[in-house]
Formats: sequence, structure tokens, C-alpha cells
Amino acid sequence: MKKYKSWKSRLFDAVVVLLLIILGLSCLVPLLHVLALSLSSKNAAISGKVYLWPEELTFTPYKMLITDNRYLRALAVSFERVFLGGSINLVMTVITAFVMSQEEKDFPARKYYMWILLFAMLFGANMVPWYFMIKATGLMNTIWALVIPGALPIYNAVLVMNFFRNLPKEIKESALLDGVNPVQMLVRIYLPLSLPALATVTVFSVVGHWNDFFNGMLLINSPQKVPLQTYIQSLTINTMETSNTSLTPEELAALSSLKTFNAAKIIVAALPIVIFYPFMQKFFVSGLTLGSVKE
Repeated sequence: MKKYKSWKSRLFDAVVVLLLIILGLSCLVPLLHVLALSLSSKNAAISGKVYLWPEELTFTPYKMLITDNRYLRALAVSFERVFLGGSINLVMTVITAFVMSQEEKDFPARKYYMWILLFAMLFGANMVPWYFMIKATGLMNTIWALVIPGALPIYNAVLVMNFFRNLPKEIKESALLDGVNPVQMLVRIYLPLSLPALATVTVFSVVGHWNDFFNGMLLINSPQKVPLQTYIQSLTINTMETSNTSLTPEELAALSSLKTFNAAKIIVAALPIVIFYPFMQKFFVSGLTLGSVKE
């Protein structure tokens, strides 16, 4: 017999759903405001009439982006960083996870390496020795300074390792009987069966590299080599510093025009993740839970 919920339970569920909807919409408010600002004229920005809907619709700020060489260069640096960093992260994660997923009879030192990895994950190096180590290796002011120090995301490696360890042991035993070596086993068996988990950690790496701005501030000295988020962050600081000073009407108009232009830059910078993230989100649950329960 079907069990019906009481009116109190249904009311509680409705309230929870309503609160979640309100919370979700509130997260969109800043993005909608920036989008509206980027599509509004500078006169509307000066008068403060722009809230969640464009006023005096214009696409001029987006047309100006085509001629902004510094912005386009920062965008190219971020794409290069995502490609290099994501590829290196994935390769290092897979290799480490495969080795650490082996049984102790096949890899006697496994537990010692596991403790080292867990210690490194929980207790990272202080920023000062981390910075001087990168400087001593000659990576400063290069794209490699943004990808090499974080080449092995240990958390991602632990996730993939647990996924590998929960694959049926019969598959490995059958492959060994057929004379498959470890490299063939990884490439032909483990990787095809682990695509959801690999997609999940790839999303983590891509989003992390794309959104990071702090490393660009510390490790890149040339304005031509900064990634996009570092460039956006510098625009925000410059705008805040300028707004705190007394301005003439002409300077205020120029600042308002720059404000709409910077809003367009923020929207374009957010587009790749906004487009990429929803399509990959379906892998999250399957990637993190597949194989987590053994029969």
C-alpha cells in the first residue's frame, strides 16, 4: 500500500524547495547585474539606473573587447594554462592512482607512500618556501610556474585511486592470465572503465586553473603573461581605488564608461566555465559514487 505523507511533511518539503529556489536565484543576482551593466550605455551607468535589466541597450563594450589586445592576450594565456595544467594533472593523477591502487603484495611500500601523500595533502608547504622553491627552479614569470607546482592534485589522485580499487578484481586477474602488462592494463582496462571518475577530476582541474588568480599575482611579473582572472582582479582593484578618490564630472563619466567595459570583460571571462560546467556536472555523482559500494 502506498504511504502518503502527512500535511506537515509536505509543507516542510515545500518550504525547503522554496528556500532553495530563493537561494539559487540570489546567487544569480550579481551575475545578472554585471550582465545588465555590460549591455547598458555609459549614461545609464552614470545615473545608476542599471539593476537587473539593461538600460539603453548597447553592445559597444563587447565590440571594444575585439580591439583590447591585453584582454585577448590574457584570455589566450588562460586557455593555454587550462590545456597544459589540465593535461598534466590528468596524467599525473592517473599514474599515481594506478600505482597506489595496487595490493600490498604487488607494491609492498604502498602504505608508506600513501602516508606521504596524505600528509602532503593535509599539511601543505608554507607560502614563503613554496615561493622561493619556484623561484630557485627558474619557473618564475613563465606559464610553467602556473602548472608545474600543482602538477599532482593529491585529492583527485585519492578519488581515482579509490575508484580503481573498487573495480572488480576478476577483471585484473583475467588480464594477468592473458599476459597483459601493467601499462596495457591501465590503458586498455582501467581507463575505459573509469571515464566518469576521470571526467570528474578533469572538471576539478579545469575549473581550478581557470578561476585561479592568486598564483598569477605572485608568480607572473610581466603584464603580457598574466592569466585572465589575474587581469580581471587587477581591474577590480583599480576601479575600487579610483572610486575612493574625489573625481571631476569628466573623470566620473570616463570611469562609468570603463565600468561597463569591465563588466563585459567579466561576462566573457565567465562564459567558458558557465558553458562547460553544466555539461560535465552529470559526471559528478556517478564519478564519485561508482564502485564505492561492494557487493
